[in-house]
Amino acid sequence: MANDVLRSRRRFLKTAGLALGAGAIPTLAGHSGIGESRHAGELSGRPQSLQGVQFGDVLADRAVVWSRCDGPARMVVEYGFKPDFSDARMLAGPLALSATDYTARLDLSGLPSGQEVYVRVLFRDLDNPKIFSEPLYGRFRTAPEDRRDVRFLWSGDTCGQGWGINPDIGGMRIFEAMRQTGPDFFIHCGDSVYADGPIPESQIVPQTGAVWNNLVIPEVAKVAETLDEFRGRYKYNLLDDNLRRFNAEVPTVWLWDDHEVINNWSPSKDLGADPRYAEKSIAKLVARGRQAAFEYAPMRLPSADAAGRIYRKLSYGPLLDVFALDMRSYRGGNNCNDQARPGPETCYLGREQLDWLKAGLKRSAAVWKVIAADMPLGLQSLDGVDRRSRPQFESVANGDGPVRGREFELAELLAFLKREGIANTVWLTADVHYAAAHFYDPAKARFKDFEPFWEFVAGPLNAGSFGPHELDDTFGPQVIFQRASPVPNLSPLSGLQSFGQIDVDGESGVMTVILKDGKGNALYIRELVPA
Repeated sequence: MANDVLRSRRRFLKTAGLALGAGAIPTLAGHSGIGESRHAGELSGRPQSLQGVQFGDVLADRAVVWSRCDGPARMVVEYGFKPDFSDARMLAGPLALSATDYTARLDLSGLPSGQEVYVRVLFRDLDNPKIFSEPLYGRFRTAPEDRRDVRFLWSGDTCGQGWGINPDIGGMRIFEAMRQTGPDFFIHCGDSVYADGPIPESQIVPQTGAVWNNLVIPEVAKVAETLDEFRGRYKYNLLDDNLRRFNAEVPTVWLWDDHEVINNWSPSKDLGADPRYAEKSIAKLVARGRQAAFEYAPMRLPSADAAGRIYRKLSYGPLLDVFALDMRSYRGGNNCNDQARPGPETCYLGREQLDWLKAGLKRSAAVWKVIAADMPLGLQSLDGVDRRSRPQFESVANGDGPVRGREFELAELLAFLKREGIANTVWLTADVHYAAAHFYDPAKARFKDFEPFWEFVAGPLNAGSFGPHELDDTFGPQVIFQRASPVPNLSPLSGLQSFGQIDVDGESGVMTVILKDGKGNALYIRELVPA
C-alpha cells in the first residue's frame, strides 16, 4: 500500500504544483520577518496565506483542515477524491479574524473511510468577495474501517536551544525525510515550539567551532511573554519549507509539553529570580501559551472542554487506537515527589484524565493501544531543589525504590491493565532529546503488579541533543537501545536528530517499530507480535 500512496501523491503534486519553493508554498528567501509577509498581499490587493495548510485529528469520516491568512478573510475549502479536483466540492469555512490571529479551521465530515482526500484552501477577501488568495494544496488519507496496513510516525522537540531554521543546510530537513516515508499520520509528542528559548541570528557550535546561522524574526529574539510573542513562535516554525510541505501531506496528532510555555512549568513555577521575564505570573504565561497553541495546532477544538482539554482518543480502524495524553495541565507543582500516599501533590495526569484513560483502554477493541505521552515514564528528570535542598522532579520517576509520589497514578493504571486483561499497549514519547527503546519488566521491578510493556523514545526533531537520563527501578525499565549525545546540547549538525516509524501489518497485526535518524536511516528495529 505504501508504494501506491507514494505514486498517488506524486501524481497529485504534479497536478497541484505543490513543489518546494514554488506555487502555494513560499521559500525562505525574502521572508526574514513575519511583519514583512503581508506587504506583497497589500500591493496585489489579495489575501496572503504564508503559513501553509495543516491537517489533524483524522478519523474514518472526518479531518481538521487548518490554515492562516494575513488579515481578515473567509476560509474556503475545496475537497475531492481525484488529484485533478474534477470532482471537487466547495465549502465556506469560518472567518479568519484577529481574535484567533487570523487562523481558521474547518472540520471536514461525511468523508469515506480509507480514502485519499485532496484539498485546496483559499481565503476570500471580506470587502470584495471576488478576490481570493493564491490556493494552498494538500492531501490526506482518512482512517480505515477494515484491516489494512497502517504507517505512522512520532517525535518531538522543534527549534530548541537556539537551533532554529538554518537556511545554509536547507532548513529542518528531518521533516522531508519523514515525508518521504509516506505515513498516514504523525504524532508530535510536545515541545512543538520553544517559547522560552531565544533564537539568535547565529551561534557557534562549541564542539567544532562551526557557525550555525538562523533565519530569524522579531518574535523569537526573546522569551515569549505576550500573546503575540507566543503566536510568533508557531509562525516562525512555519517559515520552514520542509515543515509546510510535510504538513500539507501528513496529518498531525498534536500534544504539548512544557516549552510551549516555559521550561518545566507547573503551578509552582517561580519566575521571581529570572531576569528574562517581566511577566512573573506563571498562570498568565500558561494562558497565553495555551491560547497560541490552540490557535496554531490542527486539532479538533470542540473536543476540548472549557478548561482546554487536550487528551483524546483517535481510532484508526480495527488495528489501532491512539490515546493522546496531557501530562502538563493537571499536575501538581513540581516537588520532591516522595509522598507516601496519593494526594493533590502527587497529581500528574489527574483523576479525570486517569479515569478517562482506564475506561478508554477497557472499551478499546483495537489490536494495538498506543499511548502517546509528553514524557518517558521511567527516566528521571530533575527540576532544581526545594527549600529543604531536596531534589525536585519534573517527571513521574523519582529515583529507585517503591511506589511513591506521582508513581501512584502509574501503578494504578498498570495494575488496572493487568486486572482487566488489557493487552498490546505501547507507549510512545519524546522530550529527552535522544532515541531509546525501554522494556518495562515486572520481574526486575519494585512494583510487580503489571504485565510487561514497551516504551519507545524519539527526538529531537530540530533541537540540541542530550545524554541519557538515569533510570528509576520502580517499574523495572530496561534499556534495550539508546542513542544519546556524549555531551549536552549538540547541534543538529551532529546528526543525532531522530524520529520513530511504526508499521502495523494489516493481515497479521504485527507491529514493527523503527527508530530512524534525521536522514531516515534505521537505527533500531523491533517487531511486536500482538497477544
